[in-house]
Amino acid sequence: MLRRLRITLAIVIIFSLIGGDLFSLVKPALAASLTSGSVALSDSRINQTTVSYTITFSNVTTSPIKCIKAQFSDAATGGSKPTGLTISSATFSGTSTYVPTPASWAISNNNTSGVSSITYATGETPAAASSRTVVLAGITNGSTAETGYYLQFSTYNNVDCSTSPVDSAVIMFIYTNGQAVSLTVDPSLSFTVTSRSSSTSVNGATTNITTTSTTVPFGVVTSSTNAIAAQRLTVSTNAAGGYTVFTRYSGALTNASLQTITDHTGTNAAPTAFSAAGTESFGYTTADSSLGTGTADRFTSSGGNKWAAFTTSNAEVAYNNSPASAQTTDVGYQVGIAGGTEAGVYTTTVIYTATPTY
Repeated sequence: MLRRLRITLAIVIIFSLIGGDLFSLVKPALAASLTSGSVALSDSRINQTTVSYTITFSNVTTSPIKCIKAQFSDAATGGSKPTGLTISSATFSGTSTYVPTPASWAISNNNTSGVSSITYATGETPAAASSRTVVLAGITNGSTAETGYYLQFSTYNNVDCSTSPVDSAVIMFIYTNGQAVSLTVDPSLSFTVTSRSSSTSVNGATTNITTTSTTVPFGVVTSSTNAIAAQRLTVSTNAAGGYTVFTRYSGALTNASLQTITDHTGTNAAPTAFSAAGTESFGYTTADSSLGTGTADRFTSSGGNKWAAFTTSNAEVAYNNSPASAQTTDVGYQVGIAGGTEAGVYTTTVIYTATPTY
């Protein structure tokens, strides 16, 4: 019995002496757990190419590492690569902050297993523990939407990417179909003609008649003074090519005896200065200096005050080559008579046409 007691005591003493060291021999090496993990995709739609995956973690261990491993999987542990995912051309971006000099690290991609191994034999220590990023670029997304996938992330202080673990975590990501958004914007056009008062300047001439939005009432005209009037054209449109406003008249100014007022000698293509008082003449001018046809500033160049004869065919008086909001152009009218112009009330109708270009 005494011998048995001695053996027992010896065993207890041996275990008490080496117990702590024995436990440390059998205890496995464990990686620290990363926190605040996320993976942000530059484009989450299925089958998209050249996508960047920005992997972010905190609670990073600030001790040397030689391997960063990212495994894309359909399971939290083990598993298979997501269907359609291609990492063959994945690169380790220089914008990564997990290690101080990402350009020193090399990446090896196993497209079969879905594992990207980023290694540096010299090793580096993460500069800080918070918000460290690993950016993998050049990835082609998987082909299945709305299914959760896993990124098994781990670091090691060994280039074999399996021993001497340092940190690890598992995070999830998901692919989407993308949302097809469509809408229709109806064409829009607003065109108004408004009055201009007497003593208003229109392309270098000064009016002496007040108009309304629908009339140009020259009234009694004498051979000593030409009558000048104006109206304002206002256009709004969403047409991509802008708009053109044309003018024409129904015919020459005519009285009840079918006698007419002679039209001005200038034309829309080549407008000229208006005749002096005492000469029978009727015409129009425009303040638009950027017309869309012919010489853009033909009415306004060299001080303006150039005039053209109305015709029964459309002629350009306002133009803009892009969408417009309440864009205005003043158009002037001038009439002169001679001492022998026949008496009577002379009338005609001036017609404007606003044409948008969609």
